[in-house]
Amino acid sequence: MDMNKSFFLRSEKHTPEWRVIDAQGQVVGRLATQIADILRGKNTAQYTPHADGGDYVVVINASKVVFTGNKLQDKKYEWYTGYMGGLKSLTAQEMMKRNPEDVLIKAVKGMLPKNKLADAIIKKLKVYAGSEHPHQAQVTKAVAE
Repeated sequence: MDMNKSFFLRSEKHTPEWRVIDAQGQVVGRLATQIADILRGKNTAQYTPHADGGDYVVVINASKVVFTGNKLQDKKYEWYTGYMGGLKSLTAQEMMKRNPEDVLIKAVKGMLPKNKLADAIIKKLKVYAGSEHPHQAQVTKAVAE
């Protein structure tokens, strides 16, 4: 590589791999930063901020993630329905009962840049509450190469 030239990753030269992460017993925030780095490609030497150079991530056992401190009772997820008085909220404990996949997706999405590239990056994240996932063919193919 010529040291006088800058390197920019081209999307057609990047071949993403599929990675499986077991979330059982892991802290939500620390796990989300690791996933966000893999999705963006910051864990590789060919990282380019404006290009999608990351890998696909399959997270299993999302229902078994851990919150530290009192976050399970204190952390609130809020959204607005669009109607008057339509501010809704759930605690992290209620959210884990309702849809544990959304907890991890929201944590990772909050750690991505706020631009158009983040929409493409978050589509590469697949989260499942249990240990089974339908992406076994992609994962074994990437490992075999």
